[in-house]
Amino acid sequence: MTTTETASELIDAKIARLGDWRGEALARIRKLIQEADPEVVEAVKWRKPTNPSGVPVWEHAGLLCTGETYKDKVKLTFAQGAALDDPSGLFNAGLDGGARRAIDIHEGARIDAAAFKALVQAAVAFNLAKAAARPKR
Repeated sequence: MTTTETASELIDAKIARLGDWRGEALARIRKLIQEADPEVVEAVKWRKPTNPSGVPVWEHAGLLCTGETYKDKVKLTFAQGAALDDPSGLFNAGLDGGARRAIDIHEGARIDAAAFKALVQAAVAFNLAKAAARPKR
């Protein structure tokens, strides 16, 4: 990342570079995250030679979720997913993990926008509650 490239610009470039259904899915999810939490902060982490564009990350009082792209899916991993209520059953991957849960989106799949936004808002609430419970220094 150069000093002139923001995380949002890097994510825009990644979406454009994908140029297929994965880019469309990532863009749609990104929009839903921003609608669910207007204060969300975008970041790009874990840039390395095998993944020079890194992984899009959304944060608010801590990590909310990541958006990884693979050949056959877009994987949204919620850092504290195991602690979140998921009444709509959006989580369909990483269900055995002690902390994380993921949503794998495959080509042609549609995600329930209202349920997804509620999940993002629950993740924000979890992070804020956790931050508020930390001892003050």
